[in-house]
Formats: sequence, C-alpha cells, structure tokens
Amino acid sequence: MRLALNEALLAYEQNEVPVGAVVVCKGRVIARGHNLTETLNDVTAHAEMQAITAAASTLGGKYLQECSLYVTLEPCLMCAGAIAWSQLGELIYACPDEKKGYSLQAPGALHPKTKVISGILSDESAQLLRDFFQNKR
Repeated sequence: MRLALNEALLAYEQNEVPVGAVVVCKGRVIARGHNLTETLNDVTAHAEMQAITAAASTLGGKYLQECSLYVTLEPCLMCAGAIAWSQLGELIYACPDEKKGYSLQAPGALHPKTKVISGILSDESAQLLRDFFQNKR
C-alpha cells in the first residue's frame, strides 16, 4: 500500500485527485497508476484503470485472477466494473469513499471470487485527500 500511496503523491503533485494504485502478481509489482483525468482530459483515467490496463499488458492477458490491486481509495462503480471483468484475485484499498465508492452504490459489483481488504494506511490516504481538496477551496 505504501507504493500506492507514493503514486497518489505523484497525482497530488500533478494537481490530480491523489489516488494511487499498484498491481502485484506473485509477489512482484507489475503495474502502477495514479489519477490522470485532468492531464489526459479523460474521465475514465482513474488510478485503478491505469494500473489494470498496464497489468493486463504486462501479463499479456486480460484476466488478473492471481493479482492483487492496492489502491488508496475505495474504487468507484466504473473501476469496480473493470475489477470484476478482469477477475482480480484481491482488492486492497486504504480508505472508503463515502460518496462514490462501489460498496454503497453496488455492493455486488465485484467478481464473486475477489477477496476484499480495507483500512490499510487509511489515515494517511484520507489525509492526503483532505489536504488536496482543502487546497482547492
């Protein structure tokens, strides 16, 4: 999760919402990503989407059953759909997204075999988001 938080810091420095993601497969980091929605002018350029796309490219296949996705904020419904379609083995996220998180909007959105863990470095991730939005106001 610390690597995902480093990705979130990169997003913060680029004036992007500070969310970072890392995909690990068999103990090896195979992909990283952070929000690029402003940079790419693309509403789908979320950290999770960047990392999932890079992981699939690295593995040469679209399914990520043996992979874990570490992300600093609970995925939105769009990202949860991508996580489901990729059949991700494990989702680990830091802090909940009480407005846009998939668990409130569609709790069954993930693939049934995807293991979910939350709360890892939650305070640090939430503080980075608070700092970002406070500076925006």
